[in-house]
Amino acid sequence: MLAPPDRHTPRAHVFSSPDEQPLEAALAETQTLLEQHGYLIALYPATLPTRYLHRLHTIRSLLESRRIALLPVALPPLATGVLVRQLRQLSLCDFTPGVLGAAARLLTHYLYAGAVLGSVARLDRVPVTLTAHAKSWMPGAQFAVLAAPTPELVRLGGEGESALTGPQFATELTVARGQLASDWVTRTLAPHWRSGEVREAYLPGDSAAWWGTGKLTEFVAAIPDVSVLYQLVASVRRDECHWCGLELIGDRCAFCAAPALPQGQEGGRAPAREQRRAPSSGRPGEPAQPRESGRPRDAVHPQEAAHPQEAPRPQGAVPPRPAAPPQSAATEPAAPTATHTDDAPVVADPRGIRR
Repeated sequence: MLAPPDRHTPRAHVFSSPDEQPLEAALAETQTLLEQHGYLIALYPATLPTRYLHRLHTIRSLLESRRIALLPVALPPLATGVLVRQLRQLSLCDFTPGVLGAAARLLTHYLYAGAVLGSVARLDRVPVTLTAHAKSWMPGAQFAVLAAPTPELVRLGGEGESALTGPQFATELTVARGQLASDWVTRTLAPHWRSGEVREAYLPGDSAAWWGTGKLTEFVAAIPDVSVLYQLVASVRRDECHWCGLELIGDRCAFCAAPALPQGQEGGRAPAREQRRAPSSGRPGEPAQPRESGRPRDAVHPQEAAHPQEAPRPQGAVPPRPAAPPQSAATEPAAPTATHTDDAPVVADPRGIRR
């Protein structure tokens, strides 16, 4: 789990491995989280082994709760941690649980995740050419690989070396170093991508398996400004889930996985609830209908969200916490009989589910 960027951002709850925690204890722990926060958004790697995934679905099934969202993420390990951190920042805003859960898919399109590898011989997450595969056996060979949002691979140190395609908006670079002596990310990539700041982080335990080698340096470029993240999510059209009634953005509900009905085919249901904005969010425009998959057309560009003259930045996008702030999921949990004191959903980090 990545450290919070400021003192306001809450920590995520980290699920324990089934080998370390009995099912009864996991059920009681999850029930406490639901009573304390109301909703639970659990992100987990798409490569999670079946028995670990069964634990998550068993908990939700036995609790018979529709307030638990299980969201697979097909990002590298460090990028998954950065996405969780962004959702933790947005959990302090005025988004409903359905919108916050659906925002996970939207924000993945604005993460530039990659790594510098000492070998691509075992890399199966990104297409590798036969030439690159052969050159990976040469001593001292290094490759820069981009896994998201679009895969790329370039060999470093050779003639005509080209940099990876970077974001066209302001980002912050998070770097986690493995068993590879290379400063290419901080020396070359960060200036080329015009990253505002470089943060060091610990290499996730799953990174070596995900990239096929322990000789790597993993990196992620992401939007650090919570007001820009707020504008990106708030700019997307909101609908009401025809199955569970929660708000949603995009093409499906994050909690019940029901697909969004096409516009004009709601079957007589009441119109979606009015979109909530920050108190000083400016004049909201009427967004267009999002696409069924991928980044919605009506999501504003991060550059537009970052400039007040084009898209007003909401003042107070992160509202002050109540006088009696709710306990974070990482602090001592409340008793199982405690009343519901926090409307903001807790975000679960999958980092601790595998060790």
